[in-house]
Amino acid sequence: MLAAWSSVVAGLPVLIVHLAVTTAIFIAGLVVYLYVTPYRELALVRQGNTAAGIALAGEMLALAVPLSATLAKSVSVPDIALWGSIAVVLQLIAFAAIALLLRQLPAAIERGEVASALVLAAAQISTGLLNAAAMSG
Repeated sequence: MLAAWSSVVAGLPVLIVHLAVTTAIFIAGLVVYLYVTPYRELALVRQGNTAAGIALAGEMLALAVPLSATLAKSVSVPDIALWGSIAVVLQLIAFAAIALLLRQLPAAIERGEVASALVLAAAQISTGLLNAAAMSG
């Protein structure tokens, strides 16, 4: 029991720092995403727009999946910061590609069209899963 406790005491500070760095990258990525989208997702969510809620939830999951893979495989804070930042950039590129393919997407989300939001969320999450697998090696 003493060995297990010693392991926790030694590893807990590392866990807290790694989790804090990853959480900061997640929040920064989400803020950038909210800034670059052509519609105001948070305002739409507050108004009860289901499509905006689905799109935002999809992006949150799409960011969390590769960041969790980065956190699981990384051995240092710089490693987490580098690969986490790459994950965020790849997710933003995925959003841009989807927006180009579905040019009516911003207006559809603003109108609350769930079908468009589901396609966006699925594309974002799929990209996040592929990014996570690629980063996991």
